[in-house]
Amino acid sequence: MNHTIYPTTNFKAIEQLTVERGEGCYVWDNKGNRYIEGLAGLWCTALGYGNQEVIQAATEQMGKLSFSHMFGGKTHQVGMDLAEKLAEMIPMQDAMISFGNSGSDANDSHIKMLRYYHQAIGRPERRKIIARDRSYHGVTVASASLTGLPVTQNHFDLPVDALGILRTDHPHYYRGKQGGESEAEFVARIVGNLEAMIVREGPETIAAFIAEPITGASGVIVPPEGYYEKVQAVLNKYGIMFWADEVITGFGRTGNDFGCNTMGIKSPDMMTFAKQLSSAYMPISASAIRRDMYDAMVDQSAAAGAFGHGYTYSGHPVACAVALKVLEIYQRDDIFAKAAVTGEYMQKRLAEFKDHPLVGEVRGRGLLGAIELVANKATGQAFVGGAVGGFAQKAAQDNGLLLRAVAGSSLGFCPPLIITTAQIDEIIEKTAIALDVTLDHCVREKLLV
Repeated sequence: MNHTIYPTTNFKAIEQLTVERGEGCYVWDNKGNRYIEGLAGLWCTALGYGNQEVIQAATEQMGKLSFSHMFGGKTHQVGMDLAEKLAEMIPMQDAMISFGNSGSDANDSHIKMLRYYHQAIGRPERRKIIARDRSYHGVTVASASLTGLPVTQNHFDLPVDALGILRTDHPHYYRGKQGGESEAEFVARIVGNLEAMIVREGPETIAAFIAEPITGASGVIVPPEGYYEKVQAVLNKYGIMFWADEVITGFGRTGNDFGCNTMGIKSPDMMTFAKQLSSAYMPISASAIRRDMYDAMVDQSAAAGAFGHGYTYSGHPVACAVALKVLEIYQRDDIFAKAAVTGEYMQKRLAEFKDHPLVGEVRGRGLLGAIELVANKATGQAFVGGAVGGFAQKAAQDNGLLLRAVAGSSLGFCPPLIITTAQIDEIIEKTAIALDVTLDHCVREKLLV
C-alpha cells in the first residue's frame, strides 16, 4: 500500500490490478497479463489506447503552447476552434460552450449558469432541479447531489435540499413496473408522477430536468419508447429546461452521434460532455447552453465586473488540441457509423445471455449494454447488495476481460468504438465463462432463491 487515496474504491480492497500499458482495445498489467477492455476504461477510451495521431497532437501543442488560461479576456485559438467544432456537431442550435475538466465539474457549471441566468432575467425563484432516482451526474458536492445512487450520497451529508434538488422516478421498466403494467402504462404513470410533483412544487420554482439519455453507472437503463416525448411535453408545458447529460452517451456510443438522437430527445436546452470528447487522452469537459441564455447574462457579468466562474484549466490548450484531433478522427474515419454496426452486433451477442440461469435482463443500445444478474430468474428478485456483481466482475477479470459491476449486480459493457466483431466475440466468450463461474459460486453459497 502506498499513500494514494483511491477513488470510488473499497479501501479494504485496493491495488488489485496494476495497469501498465495499453494498445488498441487491450491493456496489460505489471505481470504481463493481457485484458480486453470491455468498459473502455471508464466508459471513455473511444479510440482505444496508443493512437499515434492523438499523441502527436498533444506533443505538438505542448511544444507550441503548453498552457494558457481563458480568464479576464485572454483566449487562444485552439480553444476557440474546439468550441466552434462542438457547436457545429451537437444537436443544439447556436450553442455556447464552457470548458472544464470532468463531467462532474461540467454539471456543477450548469447548476451555476442556471442560477446566474435566472438571476439575470429576474426569475431567481427558478432554482430547483429535477433529477431521477438511479441517476449518475458526478461526485462533486453539487453534482453528487444530482446523482441518485446511494454510494455517492451516503455519509457525505450532501446539501441536496439546500441546492433545491428534487427526485423523480427512474425509467427502468424491468425494475419499476407495478403488477402487470405494460411499458406504455408504466411510462404514463411515472410521467404523471413527474407532472404532479411539478405542480406540487410550483412550476415557477423549477429551472431544469436533468437526465442521461441512457444511463451508465446506474445500470444502463434504456427508457421505454415514448418516455422522453412525454417528459418533454410536460417540461415544455411548464417552461422547464431539458438538460441532457451526454457524458457517457455522447460521440457515437449509442448507435448515433449523440444519445439525444438515439432516444428522440428534441432540442435540449443544455448538454454536458466529457469522456469520449477526448477519448480520455486528456481530461476535458464541456457544458453547452443556448445562445439566448448566454446573451441574457452578458450585461449582468459586465455590471459585476466578471462572470465569476471558471477553472484554471478551463480550455486547457493541450486538452483542446487533443479533443479537436479526436473529433477529426471520428468524422474522417466515419467512426460513429462503424460503431453503429458493431454496436448492433454486440447487442445481438449480448442477447444470447437472456436464457442464462443468472440473467434477468439484457439491455442496451449501440456499444453500451448491461446484463442484470438476479437471484430468481422467474420473479426477477435481485441479489442483496453488490457482492454477486463484484464476484462476476472479478471472474471476468481473472479470465482477461475488464467489465464493471454497476447498480448492484449488473455487468456494464462499453468497449472502445474501434472494437471489431472478432473482439466482441472474445468479450462474449469470456463473459460466458465468468457467468458460469458466478453461477457455480451462487449455487455453492446458496444465494439463489
